Amino acid sequence: MQRRQLFLHASRMAATLAWQQLFGPGARAQPLQAPDWTAPGEVFSLGVASGEVQPESVVIWTRLAPQPLRPDGGMPAAAVPVRWLVARDARFEHVVASGQALASPEAAHSVHVDVSGLQPGRSYHYRFEAGGQTSPVGRTRTAPAPEARPARMRVALASCQHYEAGHFTVHREIAAADVDLVVFVGDYIYTSSVPSFNRVRRHPHRFPRDHADFTLAHYRVHHASYKLDADLRACHAAHPWLLAWDDNEVVNDYTGDRDAEIDDVDTFLAVRTAAYRAYFEHLPISPSRAPTGPRMRMHARYDWGRLATFWTVDTRQHRDPSPCTGRTQSLFNGKLVRNCTELAAPGRDLIGRAQADWLSWELASSPVDWKFIVQSTQVAPGTIRAPFGRVIYGDGWDAFPAARERLMQAIAQPRVPDVVCLGGDVHRHVAAQLRLHPEDTASPVIASEVVTTSVSSKGLSEIVTAWLKGGNPDMLHARADQRGYVVLDVTPRQIDIEFRGTPHPVRPDSRLRTQARYRIDRGIAGPRRV
Repeated sequence: MQRRQLFLHASRMAATLAWQQLFGPGARAQPLQAPDWTAPGEVFSLGVASGEVQPESVVIWTRLAPQPLRPDGGMPAAAVPVRWLVARDARFEHVVASGQALASPEAAHSVHVDVSGLQPGRSYHYRFEAGGQTSPVGRTRTAPAPEARPARMRVALASCQHYEAGHFTVHREIAAADVDLVVFVGDYIYTSSVPSFNRVRRHPHRFPRDHADFTLAHYRVHHASYKLDADLRACHAAHPWLLAWDDNEVVNDYTGDRDAEIDDVDTFLAVRTAAYRAYFEHLPISPSRAPTGPRMRMHARYDWGRLATFWTVDTRQHRDPSPCTGRTQSLFNGKLVRNCTELAAPGRDLIGRAQADWLSWELASSPVDWKFIVQSTQVAPGTIRAPFGRVIYGDGWDAFPAARERLMQAIAQPRVPDVVCLGGDVHRHVAAQLRLHPEDTASPVIASEVVTTSVSSKGLSEIVTAWLKGGNPDMLHARADQRGYVVLDVTPRQIDIEFRGTPHPVRPDSRLRTQARYRIDRGIAGPRRV
């Protein structure tokens, strides 16, 4: 194992121990346990999941919840032992790792196991046992060895799954697909309801209308309701996931420590603390990254041998407030901003200087073939030049032009080849080319961008999308009328991009079809249609 990986592994183990002391049974002098507890219902109702793949480790997850729509999940106020197993085969005849974890009420009886000592580039199966029951079997894999250059990897890119806007049929197809990794770039849950005339199904529980009233119990039940969707559970069980978040995991359009509907910062930070805690409790995230109050580290690096590196970037926690929120300058509750001079302020940031410096250093020192920046939204310009002035999307990179310039400078100086930005949020499929100076069409193209449409959330009309595309020539492909996901077939020479889509709204029997295909050639920035 290389020195860098030894350091990272040691850091993760140390942080894991710290998390267990803070949130696990070790937080009590004499932990209350229920070793002989028998579940009153299906204890693994929320399924299993894996993620954070490394060459010799992977994180596996479950949560015990026989009554998942209760705040306590129907669990006792005591820690419950959970046995976990990892095997080379689905029948578990060749178990390679096993152990016991304690699922504590402080963590909603969730279990996060950072399984180490695995072989690079291998497929594995895993399961859990608790309360006299055995979980569904999950399938995962480790990343290739650091020096390996795989001939191929396949990635599914997805985002934006509003429960009420449509069914998660997209996840059913991804679960059955031949992919190595699912990259999900935000809006895993939505803390809002869809208007009745657009609603396809209803949340199976109620939650507050006011952002300030959200509690940890609300977020736990909300996450559980999403996990009760069989297609989402199947997709988690079938493939390891890498995660980046956006705003709706907390509340819509929050920025850093502020929310437009909550005036008091401390009140909002209490809401954000609850949201981050529930997000961690319901996803395959290493114990080393458990949140501390309203803070949680989301940016991380994941290598796929020498073929690719994925950097997950946090675009929410560290961003500056939205610009020009006055009535004369903002439209649609601040979603669109016009004639805004605040945009030009050089200090405005979307990802924070510390994270930006980290990403710049990582890009400059990376030796891999393909460099994927995994973040939540569209980087390429999407401005509208209307008769009443220049209109921009106030919740994306267009509202942070100086921060976007700094990102492009990190790619261009020194020249970092074969960078691909992955995003979501805007509910449309996009293939774009990124320029050193994004608003200048004479500036050189230095990177590529792939944005996925939503799993279920409604997009803009095709009339508006055509208007956007016509005014932004670097958006080579843009369609917002379909829901779906993107498949990236990555080889050392090229990336083949397949945009999969189905008409809105998504029904249980919806069928996805190929909307368009693009290719990115090694050494040539920008996708081309094939």
